[in-house]
Amino acid sequence: MTSLTLEVASKWLELLHELMPTTSAFALLINPTSPALAKIQSRDLQAAARNLGLQVHLLEASTDRDLDAAFARLVQLRSRALVISSDLYFYTRSKQLATLARRYAVPAISGLREFAVAGGLMSYGGNIPDAHQLLGAYTGRVLKGEKPADLPVQQATKVELIINLKTAKALGLTVPLPLLGRADEVIE
Repeated sequence: MTSLTLEVASKWLELLHELMPTTSAFALLINPTSPALAKIQSRDLQAAARNLGLQVHLLEASTDRDLDAAFARLVQLRSRALVISSDLYFYTRSKQLATLARRYAVPAISGLREFAVAGGLMSYGGNIPDAHQLLGAYTGRVLKGEKPADLPVQQATKVELIINLKTAKALGLTVPLPLLGRADEVIE
C-alpha cells in the first residue's frame, strides 16, 4: 500500500505561487534524517521552482529545536512562504508547525490534512481515509485466504486540497477564487 507523497511535491510550490504570484523566494523544510525522501522532494521542488522562475531555499529540521531554528533562518533568508516535506517527523508535528507558521506569519503548505486543520494555511496530499479504505479491503482479502504475495501494490490516488481561510485572513492573504473553487475543503 502506498499513497501520493512524492508525486505531489511540485504541486505544493505551484499552489503557493498561485496564492502569492509576486513572491519569488520560497523555502522547503526537509528532514535530513530521511535522506531519500528529502533528496527526491528537494530535487522535484527545485525543478518546479526553475520552471516557475522562483528560488527555493532548503531548511533542515529533525528535532523540535531544529524547527525553531529553521523558522528563524526562513526569516533571515527572506523567504516569503514555506513548503513542508511530507516526512513522518513533520506529520507528528503538524500542530507545532502550524503554530510556528502563524507565529512567524509565514504562509505554508503541507501534504498533511492535519496541518491545515491545526491552523496551517493549506494542505494538498493524499486522502488518508481513502488509503485506509483500500487497506481495509486488502485486509479483508487476506483474511479470506488470499496470499499477500499474490496481491498487487495499491496506491491511493485521491488527493485533497484544504485551505484555511481563517489563517489566510490572519496573514493578510486573499485566496483567488479559482484556487478556492478547487478546494475540497475550506476551513473558515
